[in-house]
Amino acid sequence: MRRVRQPSLVEQVRTSLLEDIRSGRLAVGDKLPNEYELADQFAVSRATVRESIQGLLEAGHLTRQRGNGTFVAPAPSRHALDTTVSYTAMIREAGHEPSETVLRTLFRAPTPTEADRLGLTLDERVVEVERIRFGDGRPLIYSRDRIPETVLGTTDTDLLGNSLYVVLEWAGHKVTRATAHLKPITANAKIARLLQIRPRTPLLHILQTDHDADGRPVMLSDEWHVADAFDLIVNRRAP
Repeated sequence: MRRVRQPSLVEQVRTSLLEDIRSGRLAVGDKLPNEYELADQFAVSRATVRESIQGLLEAGHLTRQRGNGTFVAPAPSRHALDTTVSYTAMIREAGHEPSETVLRTLFRAPTPTEADRLGLTLDERVVEVERIRFGDGRPLIYSRDRIPETVLGTTDTDLLGNSLYVVLEWAGHKVTRATAHLKPITANAKIARLLQIRPRTPLLHILQTDHDADGRPVMLSDEWHVADAFDLIVNRRAP
């Protein structure tokens, strides 16, 4: 049985303050109690309070006025999907510490659908990178990325634990545009286990194809996002 990580005191205090902000119990412009008062409120040390607040300051949920104290800031910007998204930045801006785990890296033949989307023959190979991204130890995104082996060329596959956009740029195929399909779904048994949620929990599924400057498809991604983790928007232009 998989052991569920318990949140640290810092994470507990930060989560509680963030919930107060999001619920309106702490409104924009409200001044936070001082460190002594918050330490008494949560029964933790001042150092724990200070670290919790620092995370919310860095994420833009709080602002500090020298000599006056710490105040609730306007909500951080929503994440627009008309540009490529840094999930590390998204998780940090949501007030959490980002991390990720690479579950596996596998070279294999493409499926017919993958071959069609990536412009490959069934005799060619793709490298599949399977990952989970976390916020404060909580699984938030499960992803499967497929890159044509010919795109990677001689790039060291040990680098695939880094940002795949950076890896593609190193390989000479910098991503310049992408097409994404968004669909609300519910978690099946496998994804529920990986994201530590109940089966049939609502998720956002994103299927994305990335292209380089020559228009070549260089990566196909499937992503499953925990529905309450982020606020994603799509900017639309008038015809």
